[in-house]
Amino acid sequence: MKIINNYLTIILLSIVLCNCAELEPVSYSEINPSIFPKTEEDLKSLVMSCYYPLRGSWWDGINTNSERGQMFINDCCTEILAGTFDAQKMCHEMSFTENDIAVTYFYYNRIGERSDYSDGFCNKISRCTLVMDAIENSSLSRELKDKYIAEVRCARGYLAYILFDMYGPLVVAPLEVLKNPLQEEPLPRLTNEEMVKFIEDDLVFAGEHLPFPKQAEYGRFSRGLAKTLLIRLYLHETVHDKAYYDKIETIAREVMSEYGYELVPEYTTLFSTAGMTKSNPEYIFVVPSSKEGPNLSQWQMMVLTGDMDGYPQLGWHTIQSTWWFYDTFEPDDTRKTYMIAEYNHTYQDAKTKETVTETFNRQNPGQYLQLGPLPQKYQISYNNSTVTDMDIVLYRYSEILLSLAEAIVMKPGGNVTQEAVDLMNRVRKRAKLVEKSINDFPTKESFTNQLLTERSHEFWCESGQYRADLIRFDKLYDRVMEVTGGAPYAAKYKCLFPLPLSVIVDGKGKVKQNPGYGE
Repeated sequence: MKIINNYLTIILLSIVLCNCAELEPVSYSEINPSIFPKTEEDLKSLVMSCYYPLRGSWWDGINTNSERGQMFINDCCTEILAGTFDAQKMCHEMSFTENDIAVTYFYYNRIGERSDYSDGFCNKISRCTLVMDAIENSSLSRELKDKYIAEVRCARGYLAYILFDMYGPLVVAPLEVLKNPLQEEPLPRLTNEEMVKFIEDDLVFAGEHLPFPKQAEYGRFSRGLAKTLLIRLYLHETVHDKAYYDKIETIAREVMSEYGYELVPEYTTLFSTAGMTKSNPEYIFVVPSSKEGPNLSQWQMMVLTGDMDGYPQLGWHTIQSTWWFYDTFEPDDTRKTYMIAEYNHTYQDAKTKETVTETFNRQNPGQYLQLGPLPQKYQISYNNSTVTDMDIVLYRYSEILLSLAEAIVMKPGGNVTQEAVDLMNRVRKRAKLVEKSINDFPTKESFTNQLLTERSHEFWCESGQYRADLIRFDKLYDRVMEVTGGAPYAAKYKCLFPLPLSVIVDGKGKVKQNPGYGE
């Protein structure tokens, strides 16, 4: 863990690609093969720089578990998270527009206009492309080149998938354009087919050359992550072509038979210090975190209120879940263990000077439980800090099981089978729930409805992919309307976030805004 954290502090590649549409000069002073990189250690540093945007960091890490992270924004668009102000309120009510930087900055932000946000993440795809070129032109053996390129391609594919899922096809600068930054050349967005192939090619290569999970360093990419991201990409595309389910089934069966993953007995240990080890057989990808950084786990600070008896007093009370979501859990479901539905607050009455203890819950919500319980997710840390040593959990083996169950049912010619139900039951049984029977699912829709419920209960506040799951079954808009009781600015076209206006302007007519925005 320390090795990764130390490497991540070394960012040796200086690349500025203004919103991927209008190019600005790229500094080659640190990536000139005659100067740097010259050794394998130099190239390792460049490879680690490609992990950098995928880390947990409030300022410029897309997987931060704070309001600046993709999980926070994506889960706020569903019943999982909600808030009374800022991005959490906008996303919960689907009221965001192209003018709201809290949802557009992930793609790009012109720092000269808004210095309170980083420059976004689409330009980091170009960083990966240039690092790959540096590796390819190095004197390393073919085997070592493929090893390091696989990590970079996994980083590029992972980052590109997150942004594709949020915004649709991206502007992706090819290598020849990046090598001629002084020649201004606004580029259009890729087509959907081109975007899918771009990500797919990266992840397929990574899945063939990365180490198997047990050989990968904790927190580094493995074949398991590449295959999981490929499954997520194919799930995304089943909206257009159900034949992708056949590919999902093939990959999921490969992972199950060859990669050594398994469910741990207790769900809660996955989110506790004791369970966060390399030997955990369920983790596919986590971001190792520490109070010293550069990966910071800030979720506890986001969730706790600061006035809770028996809890750390350093919370910022920025986020809640919804009572709608809480009510969908069966009573004995252990996956809701760390949801805080009630707490006490002891204080001295200003007039009587007596000590008073008030209980806040659904019936007496106070300021912080009016929308739902507090979605703590992780074991409480009492380290008297706004950040914790809890690693950020992103992908786990249960993703493979539930994806295979869906593929079996939804593939062309597929149907609800005992195998699909058994896969779902493996996840339910671990949560201490009664197993489902095949007779509970007379239709495909009844099965996928339950599958969506299991996904929300299993993966809340992890990868941020539940929003994509609802979109895949055309349920996102209806769910927002149901949970909020009617959101006046919600619309079906908001299944994609808007591009920043600066990207449209700099695209000089070649970059089109997502449909519905600015109309």
